Amino acid sequence: MISARDPNALFSGGGMSFFTGSRTTKFSYGYSSFKGKRASMEDFYETRISEVDGQMVAFFGVFDGHGGSRTAEYLKNNLFKNLSTHPDFIKDTKTAIVEAFRQTDEAYLNEEKGQQKNAGSTASTAVLLGNRLLVANVGDSRVVACRAGSAIPLSIDHKPDRDDERQRIEGAGGFIIWAGTWRVGGVLAISRAFGDKLLKPYIVAEPEIQEEEIGGVDFLIIASDGLWNVISNKDAVTIAQEETDAEAASRKLIKEAYARGSSDNITCVVVRFENS
Repeated sequence: MISARDPNALFSGGGMSFFTGSRTTKFSYGYSSFKGKRASMEDFYETRISEVDGQMVAFFGVFDGHGGSRTAEYLKNNLFKNLSTHPDFIKDTKTAIVEAFRQTDEAYLNEEKGQQKNAGSTASTAVLLGNRLLVANVGDSRVVACRAGSAIPLSIDHKPDRDDERQRIEGAGGFIIWAGTWRVGGVLAISRAFGDKLLKPYIVAEPEIQEEEIGGVDFLIIASDGLWNVISNKDAVTIAQEETDAEAASRKLIKEAYARGSSDNITCVVVRFENS
């Protein structure tokens, strides 16, 4: 049970916004984050609503660090800034996302030159631009949509044993081996991440991007693997459907993941849409 008196208690919040374009999109969002059974907190998240070149943009992200929290914190502070200031963000959003992810990774690695220890982070992000929803993923945090009550994965985890990821890693001169789970170089259990300078060029921060129309999407769940390790996509959607408030849904998901035995940090963002 998660106690409200626990100094490491679950932290949550949320908000609501409107976009007016060819149609009006009303959405609410809620976020929750919990250190859980880990000794330290390496998860970060970001929720931003901003005007870029006269258009309203919403950005939601979950960043799950490893080897410390500094990579995930860097992403929280810099990824949206780098994306929203990309000159082609509005007219060629997918290219802007790929280039902003690469630019952010390079800038972070440049700052890391004095660090001896390897550190990195996943990034699962959702950008709302007009009636478009663009999901970009690096690593094994995950984005799942609910459409007409069904769970629709909008990202695929980057794991070393994915056939295409194994081929990419081996093609770059790397290797994966079994060490409790499949690991790149016997070290890292994900195949794409920001940072991880000692595993370049096998570990890359190139996102896979999926685009959807907001219409028809009831809500999104963006969460770290502390949730997905113990809750299936289908179960997560079922649990979130029981709450009409986005923040309450995010809290309920985290409490359920903890009750099911998650041993990791757990962070979750829920975005609910009301299309008209």
